[in-house]
Amino acid sequence: MTRAPFRKLEFLIEWGLFGCALLSVGTTIGIIAVLTVETAGFLREVPITEFLFGTEWTPLFATPRFGVLPLVTGTLLVSFIAMLVALPMGLFSAVYLSEYAGPQLRRTVKPVLEILAGVPTVVYGYFALLFVTPLLQRFFPELAGFNALGPGIVMGIMILPLVSSLSEDAMRGVPRGLREGSYALGATKMQTSLRVVVPAAFSGITAAFILAVSRAVGETMIVAIAAGQQPRLTLDPTKPVETMTAYIVQISLGDTPQGTLEYRTIFAVGMLLFIGTFGLNLVSAWLRERYREEYA
Repeated sequence: MTRAPFRKLEFLIEWGLFGCALLSVGTTIGIIAVLTVETAGFLREVPITEFLFGTEWTPLFATPRFGVLPLVTGTLLVSFIAMLVALPMGLFSAVYLSEYAGPQLRRTVKPVLEILAGVPTVVYGYFALLFVTPLLQRFFPELAGFNALGPGIVMGIMILPLVSSLSEDAMRGVPRGLREGSYALGATKMQTSLRVVVPAAFSGITAAFILAVSRAVGETMIVAIAAGQQPRLTLDPTKPVETMTAYIVQISLGDTPQGTLEYRTIFAVGMLLFIGTFGLNLVSAWLRERYREEYA
C-alpha cells in the first residue's frame, strides 16, 4: 500500500516524458506540413525545373524570375569559407586540448573558447561589416563593401567553438588503453594523436563537422548584415551575394502581402534548406555506420 503513491507518480512522470517527446515530434511534423503545403502552392505556379535550375532570382521585380541557384550558390560559398576557417582550426584546437594541454590549462582555455558561442550573431554581423571587411580591403583593394569573404571568415570564427568542443569531447572519450598501446609500439605523441585518437573518435568528430556545416548553412544575421542582398550566380568571394536565409529575412520584414506568390517563395526556399540540412544528417549517420563497420 505504501508503494502505490510512488507507482502513480512514476506513471505520471512516464506520461509526462512521453508528452515531451510527442511535442517535439509533433512540432517537426507541423513544420514539415506547413513547408510542404506552401511549397506545393508555389510549385503549382512556378515549374520546379525553373525553380531549381534557373540562374536569375528576382521574384519582386516587375518581370519576376524564380531561379534559386543564385541563393544556393551564395549560401554554399559563404558556408565553404566558414568551413575552411572552422574545421581545421577547431580540430587542431581539440587535439591540443585533449592530448597536450594540462588539466588547469584545459579548464581555463575551453570556457574562454566557448564564450565565442555566446556572442549574439548580430554582433558578429557588424563585426564582419565594420572591422573584418575594412581590414581585408587593405590586402584586397577590389573587395566590395558587402562580400562573401568577410562574413564567411567571421562565421567560421563563430562556429569554431562548436567544432572544437564537440571534437574534444569525442577525443577525450577514447579509451586510455589505445593511447598506451600506441606509445608501447614506439609512436610519438603526435602520431598517437593523429593516427590513433582522431580515427577512434571519428564518429564524434564527424558529427561535430556536420553540425557545424548545418549551423553555417542556417546562419542568418551575419550574412544578412555583411554579405549584401544581391542574388548573383558567382563563386567570387569578393562580390556581394545573398543567401537563402538572408532572403527569407528580407521577405519576412512585412512588405510582401501574405498569400501571394512572392510570399510563398520563402517557404520554397525554406523547404530547400530543410532538405539540405536533412541530407547532411543522413550523410553523418552513414559515415558513422560505415566507420563502425570498418573498425568493429
